[in-house]
Amino acid sequence: MLKGLGNLANLQGMLKQAMDVKKRMEELKETLGAEQIEASAGGGMVTAVMTGKFELVSLKIDPEIIDKDDPEILETMVRAAVNEAVQRVQELVKSKMSELTGGFDIPGVTG
Repeated sequence: MLKGLGNLANLQGMLKQAMDVKKRMEELKETLGAEQIEASAGGGMVTAVMTGKFELVSLKIDPEIIDKDDPEILETMVRAAVNEAVQRVQELVKSKMSELTGGFDIPGVTG
């Protein structure tokens, strides 16, 4: 038997595992795209809905908060609601990726 040929089976196994992880990551991307995360600011005066792929799908603004003389209040609340939605999506993605990788921190994937 040729020296090192036994490692070929290990390499094949590792390649199969890598392909399995890649397939599961693609499935996860689809699942995350269907997830919708909602966040609000100003006691619900501004609500942002974002998918697990960080796409903003809805932004609702209570007309009572619209003040043409003070647009900064509305800007602040929109920013807060969107930032909160982004944070929640990041937490969801990190959690799902951790499940997928068995808790291993893979830079650029889970971090």
